[in-house]
Amino acid sequence: MRIVIVGADSLGIHLTRSMINQGKEVILIEKDEAIAKELAENLDCTVINAEGTRPDILEKAEISKADALVACSTNDQNNILIGLIARDAKVEKVILKIDDDQFLDIANKLGFNYIINPSRISSIYISDVLRGINTIQLSNLVRSDVRFMGVVVDETLEDWKLSEIQLPDNSSFIGIYRKSEFILADKDPKMHEKDEVILVTRADMIKDVNVALGRNVEK
Repeated sequence: MRIVIVGADSLGIHLTRSMINQGKEVILIEKDEAIAKELAENLDCTVINAEGTRPDILEKAEISKADALVACSTNDQNNILIGLIARDAKVEKVILKIDDDQFLDIANKLGFNYIINPSRISSIYISDVLRGINTIQLSNLVRSDVRFMGVVVDETLEDWKLSEIQLPDNSSFIGIYRKSEFILADKDPKMHEKDEVILVTRADMIKDVNVALGRNVEK
C-alpha cells in the first residue's frame, strides 16, 4: 500500500512511523527544511521538502499511484486544497485533518468522507472525564471490522425519514444530532439539512453506505 502524507506535525509523524512499521510505502511531504532533513535521516521513507499544496510537488510524489493521501498540515485551507488535488488525481482514500469547525463544514459540503477533527475529539473526551465519564471505553466495544460513521445531511436528503433510506446489510442507523439535540433512530425522524446522522456498519460496507446516502465517494 502506498500512502502520501502531507504535513509533519505530531499526527503526521506518528502516522508515518505507524505505517512504516506496518510495511507500507510512505511518502512524507514537509515544507520546513530543518524538520524534513531530520525526518529524512531518521525515518525509513521518502521525505520531500516542499509545499504540499503545489500540484507539481504532489505530482512528484506520484499521488496518482497512491492508495491513500492524508493531508494533516497545520492549515485547514491547505488540507482542503490538497484533498481536492488528490481527489482530482483519483486517489482512492483522501483523509483530511480539519481543526476549525467552519472548515469542517466546508469539507463536508465538498463531499470528503474521511475527516479528522482532533480538537473536537480531545475536548469532548476531556469534558467527559471531568464529568466522571470514561467515553474512551467505547473503543473496547468495537471489534473486528465494525465502524461508526457520522454523515452530515445536505439538501438531497432533507425531509427524508431514516426508514426511507435503504442501507446495505449489516448496517443500521443509531440516531441524529440536530444542534445540541440527539434523536434516536427508533423515532424515525425526518432529516434536516446540517443534521449529523450516526450509524454503524462494517468496514467493507462504507462505500455502499455512502452510495445509499447519495454521497460523493472519492475514487
